Amino acid sequence: MTFQNTREFAQELDAQDTLHHYRNEFIFPQVNGRKVIYFTGNSLGLQPKRTKAFVDEVMDDWAKLAVEGHFYADKPWWDYHERFANPLSKIVGALPSEVTVMNTLTVNLHLLMVSFYRPTAKRFKILCEAKAFPSDQYMIQSQVHFHSQHLGMDPSDMIVEIQRREGEHNIRLEDVLAKIEEVGDELALVLIGGVNYYTGQVFDMKTITEAGHKAGAYVGWDLAHAAGNIKLELHDWEVDFAAWCSYKYMNSGPGNASGCFVHLKHHTDDDLPRFAGWWGHNKERRFKMEPQFDPVEGADGWQISNLPILTLAPYLASVEMFAEVGMDKLIEKRDRITSYLEFILHEIDKEVKSTFEIITPTNPLERASQLSVFLHGEGRSLFEYLMKNGVITDWREPNVIRLAPVPLYCSFEDMYEFGQILKQGIQSHG
Repeated sequence: MTFQNTREFAQELDAQDTLHHYRNEFIFPQVNGRKVIYFTGNSLGLQPKRTKAFVDEVMDDWAKLAVEGHFYADKPWWDYHERFANPLSKIVGALPSEVTVMNTLTVNLHLLMVSFYRPTAKRFKILCEAKAFPSDQYMIQSQVHFHSQHLGMDPSDMIVEIQRREGEHNIRLEDVLAKIEEVGDELALVLIGGVNYYTGQVFDMKTITEAGHKAGAYVGWDLAHAAGNIKLELHDWEVDFAAWCSYKYMNSGPGNASGCFVHLKHHTDDDLPRFAGWWGHNKERRFKMEPQFDPVEGADGWQISNLPILTLAPYLASVEMFAEVGMDKLIEKRDRITSYLEFILHEIDKEVKSTFEIITPTNPLERASQLSVFLHGEGRSLFEYLMKNGVITDWREPNVIRLAPVPLYCSFEDMYEFGQILKQGIQSHG
């Protein structure tokens, strides 16, 4: 398709968009009396209108039933999390038994590393990306410090970072594979973000997982920026474990519950350690208060505490919407609207004779719903201009803005309008 930088063309694309009506399912903040152009769904998704009814249902059950809500609410609390199994499994490409919800993202990664990072004197290294999201960096650093004490090792020898080549913004797949092969028998775990938070680069998870397994390591993925955003096939790729937050592309609310995945092949492995709690205990015998832990077979067996139902309610509202839409339709629109945004950026670049550098890969297989733009010659004042004029975007030092045209609620006309505001901002600061 040949794009045009006109409002009429953008409106025509919206008229053709089978998901356009979902925009009305969300609540938009307003600036200067107008709905914002919202580009930060990769940080916190907008609130779906249906969310309030899900939360109110729990509040009403609590008011009317109190503790009996665990068993007699319309959606009983004791198995509330089981309603996520089917819709979440379709979002991440898993079997229903392989997914569960609990805790928050970094907590879940720590808990999963109890099972999947068990360093020995010979096999002890973790392979990760350089400049990963800080929470992942801190988590991995604390894990190796914890284990290094009884192994008598220097923690700095236990982490191997995959670097970007000089002058490049993204990590090359061949460099990841070469590093896995180089570390070889010392590699205990590969743990990478499926989508890099800063550049928006999507990693070839299938190929990397195969290489990690060939080296004899476990392979896990932080899917914070991937779940609800890209096509995942965690079961078929034989990923060992993964975890993700729900408040970005899945719009479940600030700091909300995490989802996690444990592959079927590990469900009955009695030699696999885990930190236990009573919500992971045999469901049929949970309330018998037995002294010995008997885990539920499946990812639910990694749960620890009874779940915060008020936290899960908005998440359930969102995954039900995803079930209505389906990932294939979301990805189809995602690719088109991201390409249109890329076109608009290049058109405005030519008009204002500025220099925008899109550091997200141009290959559609290596990107998703995010374009990270290096604003050469522009400073934070341009970002502030955008925010004051109703474009909610994300600033990252030194001068990168991250733009996430989320397909559920962003429109093609938003992309055109953003281009016009961007042009005015550059011209007013020139």
